[in-house]
Amino acid sequence: MQLHLIRHPRPAVAPGICYGQTDLGLAECPATVAERLRPLLPETFALHTSPLARARLLAEALGTPREDDRLKEIHFGDWEGRSFADIGRAIDDWAADPLGFRAPGGESPREMAARVLAWLEEATGNGGQTPISAEIGVCPPLPEAVVVVAHGGPLRAIAGHLLGMPPERWIGLDFGCGQVTRIDVERWGVVLKWFNR
Repeated sequence: MQLHLIRHPRPAVAPGICYGQTDLGLAECPATVAERLRPLLPETFALHTSPLARARLLAEALGTPREDDRLKEIHFGDWEGRSFADIGRAIDDWAADPLGFRAPGGESPREMAARVLAWLEEATGNGGQTPISAEIGVCPPLPEAVVVVAHGGPLRAIAGHLLGMPPERWIGLDFGCGQVTRIDVERWGVVLKWFNR
């Protein structure tokens, strides 16, 4: 299975603002981004997207997507829409526990990853795991190609999990806005074909 991970185009938001699940518009035309990405995608694919506008609008420019709330960005609760300068020293608590910290009223990165990986399990039939047995029929057939339009956090969780990285290293996967990454999921394992094209 070819898995194409696309981060939404640049959002229309001032620098330094914490926006997680805040539904923002785009600073660039989704049709233009879709036209640029289309040559990198297979002819046919299953298309999935976060319902947040910055992802959904690009997905709709690429085809007819299936929306799933589990693909939304992390929810920052009371931090949503605030500047990081205004949040201040509370950021230090997050830095001290990057996977377990939860902003007031929000969710932790670990909780976000759990919902995203539940989606992955459903979308691929086995979460990208290599089957325990090589016998024919043990695992359901993988879809031929899947395109996901989502956000940095969920894409890090998907790619980091598939590539066998420890969760504390996922933050190092820096998905560029309006760019696509391809991961091939085979019965024998997973291959990162290219990143941020």
